[in-house]
Amino acid sequence: MPDISGHHVHAVTVGIGAPAVMIHCALSNHESMLPLAHAIGGQVTLFDIPGHGRSDDWDGKHDFQTLVVDAAAACCEGPTHVIGHSFGATAALRLAVAQPHLVSRLTLIEPVYFAAAKGTPEHAQHARDFRPFVGAMLMGEETRAAAIFNDLWGAMPWADIPARLQAKLTRRIHLIVAGAAAIEEDAAGITSAERLAALDISVTLIRGAETQPVIKAIHDVLQQRISGATDHVVVGAGHMVATTHSDDVAVIIRAADQETG
Repeated sequence: MPDISGHHVHAVTVGIGAPAVMIHCALSNHESMLPLAHAIGGQVTLFDIPGHGRSDDWDGKHDFQTLVVDAAAACCEGPTHVIGHSFGATAALRLAVAQPHLVSRLTLIEPVYFAAAKGTPEHAQHARDFRPFVGAMLMGEETRAAAIFNDLWGAMPWADIPARLQAKLTRRIHLIVAGAAAIEEDAAGITSAERLAALDISVTLIRGAETQPVIKAIHDVLQQRISGATDHVVVGAGHMVATTHSDDVAVIIRAADQETG
């Protein structure tokens, strides 16, 4: 892959068959999505978003979501099935809206495009729940911020995470702030009714039944605005459904393959 705005981006391709690109969530890396890639089959390209895995650190200058979108675009060789989880799903959606010639279909797993849900009670609750994180970051208490963020969106309680991984998450927690404006405010208008209505592809929305309520509100808005969108719920799963329930997610994706194929 060519450098993306001066950032080396590490990418791998696994499997043979129909092409797909996978974008992992913030604070993770491409390896977290490998079980899902193997489960769905085909030829899947995965990359570490800047600041994660073996990609270069974010330079603090370029818009963070734009870097991820540009990296995903570089992985697409013609129309491609793009699969994203959490922040990665917001980049996948933005890619489809901004460069529709590169995206043949979308799978959005818990897309955290909070701006889409503005005005709903669920968004108001999200804002209240997130205030302690913002306060901790403003005070420079990054370890506390990482713990708060993890307990809202992670797969296991902070206290159960090994110290080495806690330290790694803490070192990356500033990247949550780096991507916040794009998903909280959506200045580009990616989730507007007009732009989403222009999407003429199949969009598979997947969420965990036990996730934060704001995710359902986001899915509801996306399903209302995208004619080809369908919503799917994985029982017993939370926000990290793409990694904790990869087999269940793969079943949904493969079923959608047959419907669109």
